[in-house]
Amino acid sequence: MLNQDDVLLSHALGKADHHEAAIIGPDIVLRPVDGTGIRSHREERAGAPGRKTGATRDREALELVERTRPDLVLVAGLELCRRLREGEPGRRWNRSVPVIVLAPREADPVDRVRAFEKGADDVVERPIMYLELVARIRALLRRASPETADVLDAGKIVIDRRTRQVRVRGVAVALSGKEFELAAKLAGEPTRVFTKDELLRDVWGFRSVGRTRTLDSHASRLRRKLCLAADDHFVVNVWGVGYRLLD
Repeated sequence: MLNQDDVLLSHALGKADHHEAAIIGPDIVLRPVDGTGIRSHREERAGAPGRKTGATRDREALELVERTRPDLVLVAGLELCRRLREGEPGRRWNRSVPVIVLAPREADPVDRVRAFEKGADDVVERPIMYLELVARIRALLRRASPETADVLDAGKIVIDRRTRQVRVRGVAVALSGKEFELAAKLAGEPTRVFTKDELLRDVWGFRSVGRTRTLDSHASRLRRKLCLAADDHFVVNVWGVGYRLLD
């Protein structure tokens, strides 16, 4: 049976607009949300329908964060917060993801200071106040969300988000919807290598990435359309990792 904190957290994350969130802890373990809300691990075991993921140990929690790449994480343990911030060899989660620590009822000011020292962006004390938690989540997400430029200038390639136009050296190029979104994602940081998991998550909304040729086929078509000259090298495939826009 869900306790009051579980229910409040469920509603709060459901109110966090369209962001992804993962809530992880020894006694409150909730799945990433997709804008429709969030259920607890205990509720999942009771047979609640829908796609759910959860973790009961720090190792499983870190795997969840690495796999789903949430926009915000709530944790109930300081050690897990520290590991999220410091990272670990061979792991590739976002170490800058906003983290809220859920402090135990008996927490004192020293405990809250320790949470911030371990890398927490905010600390919420129990019992959890619903409206306050919603406000804190939204405030963190607002600060963490970068402003998106309307026009992306990547040298020979210019992308206008408002008109959804793409030009290569001034020549308009017609792209499909997903090709445009992929081009815009890559143009945001044209020399950065985006991993395949990142692109599948951010462009197609995939949360669990299995074997798929969706990205590769779209990248191949996008490359053919953008490369107007023989010496053009765009949408570069970095083998085993992902893609970058410019060579």
